[in-house]
Amino acid sequence: MKPSAKSVRFDDDSLWVGLDDGRVVGVPLAWFPRLLAATAEQRAGFELSPRGIHWEALDEDISIDGLLAGHGDRPHVRSGAAAESAGTTTACAGTCHEARFELPVWLPGSHGL
Repeated sequence: MKPSAKSVRFDDDSLWVGLDDGRVVGVPLAWFPRLLAATAEQRAGFELSPRGIHWEALDEDISIDGLLAGHGDRPHVRSGAAAESAGTTTACAGTCHEARFELPVWLPGSHGL
């Protein structure tokens, strides 16, 4: 059976997720730019599901499988007309690909080793 989230909390620079199997996983907020930029009130507006955590107001979804695998946010970079209509620009002129961050997950007692 896959673990699911039981609790979510934040400190100044990390997201901490308590799992139903007793583990607590901490990851840098920098992995999730929407959460990093959000207010405490916005961060508190999450919903837990068997597969992850959802913030409706922030349009953010985090899967437990992704956290355990060390995956951060995977923003899609818009280019060309899509970027212009969304009011965003990109320096890669249509050649960008999906960004992917993979960093080690911090587990209590692991001391980062």
